[in-house]
Amino acid sequence: MTSTTDAPRRLALGRYGERVAARHLTEQGMMVLDRNWRCDAGEIDLVLRDGDVLVVCEVKTRSSTAFGHPLEAVTEPKADRLRELAVRWMAAHGVRPEGVRIDLVAVLMRRRGRPVLEHVRGIG
Repeated sequence: MTSTTDAPRRLALGRYGERVAARHLTEQGMMVLDRNWRCDAGEIDLVLRDGDVLVVCEVKTRSSTAFGHPLEAVTEPKADRLRELAVRWMAAHGVRPEGVRIDLVAVLMRRRGRPVLEHVRGIG
């Protein structure tokens, strides 16, 4: 069980992971359009453009794999919600891209050294 004193640490870890992911994705040629966009249905961590494709990216950051790999955290219901959020983001911004893709970036922190990052394109 986690305590409320863990919440600030988890929040900071998540924000750090999002910064690492955004830097990696921009180095891959994508352009960040939005970060932490929220509506009543949830939140999108990163919205990017990859050529003519709009990319909605979920970032999962973990400090260990004790409770599973970060990639395991995105279930089918979460993928469905990301698809709905993509539709809502496009409507809110008046965007009609050539295509839409849902990506996942897993960031695994190590005790020493750089984090390990895994980018999965088109999860759903």
